[in-house]
Amino acid sequence: MTAWEEAWNARDAEALAALYHDDAVNHQVAFGAPRVGRDTMRADFRECFAAFPDSFTRVEVTLIDGDRAAVEWFGGATWAGPFAGRASTGATFTLRGCGFFLITGGKIKAQRGYFDRATWFGQLGLPVG
Repeated sequence: MTAWEEAWNARDAEALAALYHDDAVNHQVAFGAPRVGRDTMRADFRECFAAFPDSFTRVEVTLIDGDRAAVEWFGGATWAGPFAGRASTGATFTLRGCGFFLITGGKIKAQRGYFDRATWFGQLGLPVG
């Protein structure tokens, strides 16, 4: 989980993707359908960091039980590139959320994340729906 936080804060899509199995599943519930596969996640991370190049996350709580981990995080960024089909506005946001991970063989096999999309999009001036 430390490596995940460090890779996110370095905004290093390659290092972050390398933490996942080839067929890992990432389900960010606020976005709908799960994303499947390391390559898909790498592309998602690149897109996120292009839109929010100063993105940061601070893990505030980590719970580990065998091959499962849960984190509570606080993060934020400035909207500086295309996102959600729209041009950037320079708006900033902060957000809290949590993530649940299944780790096998030293890599993330599954991830499920929860955050309030209305809070995030509201700060960016985007429609929630």
